Amino acid sequence: MKNFILLLSFLFTILSFAQSKSFEIIDPDNQKTIVTAADLSKYSKHTIDSLQITNHLKEYRSTIKNVKGVLLRDVLSKISFKEKSPKVLSEYYIVCVAEDGYKVVFSWNEIFNSPVGDSVLIIPEIEGRSKDGISTLSPTDFATGRRYVKMLKTIQLKK
Repeated sequence: MKNFILLLSFLFTILSFAQSKSFEIIDPDNQKTIVTAADLSKYSKHTIDSLQITNHLKEYRSTIKNVKGVLLRDVLSKISFKEKSPKVLSEYYIVCVAEDGYKVVFSWNEIFNSPVGDSVLIIPEIEGRSKDGISTLSPTDFATGRRYVKMLKTIQLKK
């Protein structure tokens, strides 16, 4: 029985690690695209030397250092839409969902038509925080922790 529990624990650890190295993008037509950490390595890198993570009251929670990621905008620009008019894209929003169910939302225009899109990152791994898995972060938010998604599972594009 003890060996069985150890085996289950080992398998759970392996599955958790495997899940943390990829996420899926679900487009409005329910088409799924799996994105891995290796896929992210093909995009232009953006770095943040150090960033304080604050809660909704802007109270300090932690500091992350040596962050290297890719722009959410760059990754989403590879997803095709069947819309006939680009005006319709203004009706879309983006939901980033963590493995524990935590969700954050960005509007399409916020990512593709404002300075916010120049900084929202998908981060394969943060130095010293491998337990966070693939994450998303909006470093220009006043309360940086509010849209810091650890263990990213899914990015949903919705209308």
